Amino acid sequence: MFFERPESGETAILVHIDFPGHNANNNPRELEELALSAGADPVEYLFGTRSDPSPKFFLGKGKVAELAELVHMHDAKLVIFDHSLSPAQERNLEREIQCRVLDRTGLILDIFAQRARTHEGKLQVELAQLEHMSTRLIRGWTHLERQKGGIGLRGPGETQLETDRRLLRARIKAITARLEKVRKQREQGRRARARAEIPTLSLVGYTNAGKSTLFNRITEADVYAADQLFATLDPTLRKLEMNDIGSVILADTVGFIRDLPHKLVESFRATLQETVEAALLLHVIDAADDERRDHIAEVMHVLHEIDADQVPMLEVYNKIDAMEGVSPKIDRDDEGNPIRVWLSAQSGEGVELLIQALQERLANDMFHDVIELDHFQGQLRAMLYKQNAVVDEQFSEEGRIRLEIKLQEKELRKILSRLDISHETFIPAREEEW
Repeated sequence: MFFERPESGETAILVHIDFPGHNANNNPRELEELALSAGADPVEYLFGTRSDPSPKFFLGKGKVAELAELVHMHDAKLVIFDHSLSPAQERNLEREIQCRVLDRTGLILDIFAQRARTHEGKLQVELAQLEHMSTRLIRGWTHLERQKGGIGLRGPGETQLETDRRLLRARIKAITARLEKVRKQREQGRRARARAEIPTLSLVGYTNAGKSTLFNRITEADVYAADQLFATLDPTLRKLEMNDIGSVILADTVGFIRDLPHKLVESFRATLQETVEAALLLHVIDAADDERRDHIAEVMHVLHEIDADQVPMLEVYNKIDAMEGVSPKIDRDDEGNPIRVWLSAQSGEGVELLIQALQERLANDMFHDVIELDHFQGQLRAMLYKQNAVVDEQFSEEGRIRLEIKLQEKELRKILSRLDISHETFIPAREEEW
């Protein structure tokens, strides 16, 4: 690529080092699943404990020697660390053990590169890869860092490293501009849905929690779903018709994971905007996973990072078919509102309870009542009709208009604000007055 490195292959040694007080709760099994998802063939796991990473090798000298021995024993072509390594640490390790070294960030980026299907998804992944790579260029091309002189050897006045950096910056700038265009197109789509009063429900959750399986179950779609990390990268939207609510949009999004690379979050911000502007988040949780509490915390961390942690949420505890003695149910808060649904997307148990909970949660945001207008409030009447909010209309002998309306509470407030009308002036019409 940009520098001389050992050849890479599928046979891999995995490395997980515990730093007490830092990542004691990290599950090394997750790295194995990531490696398998990337197509690697893990043959050995190297464990260890340190108080702090070594600046030069990340590992201590003894562990480096042990790692080199494992690489030689298995003829491994790749060593994958369950941590983020500095460019210098990667290069020093590769020189010492004569094997390609990949850290957790590079591994996740590689999986994303394999899974991206749409043009937008590929652009987002390439941007994250280039930004990650730009910090590592300094490791290579050491033989070209001096500018050469003499006849036929005079260059454009920059080193190879500077050339590479300039080319990278130009490519990053071009991709960023194209993604900005995509963001604006998505924004237009969201505005169109907002004008049509179509609320968006966004599926979020830890990777492999069953979001795509649930999406397929609810929408009868055919989105790729597999028991592997990051099976879904590209967002998928489907329209649903719900009783008493009307049309809603359900969005399936990329799964989150511990230490999700920040550059990846930034690159996928256009896609994750569907989550930020959703009317309701469906947080899908693997109920059978022993580490579900840690996974919930990681999801909330990413939601906070993209400014979506204040969006209303309904928890969906999935995979109850893998648990004993757990039946489908709805958990409610003190006011009787659904806050949690237990189900199995695989078998379909409890999915009807989820639909019921969604209808209840969305209905809480609906204004469905009877209002009365005077004859001079024709502009308000016209705007309510434009929003398809009028269910029924009657006229009194005095010329007043009795309207039964049904629309999102926030949309009604927007209309009233536009016409400078106080929301409190609307008192439901009384039957005895008609």
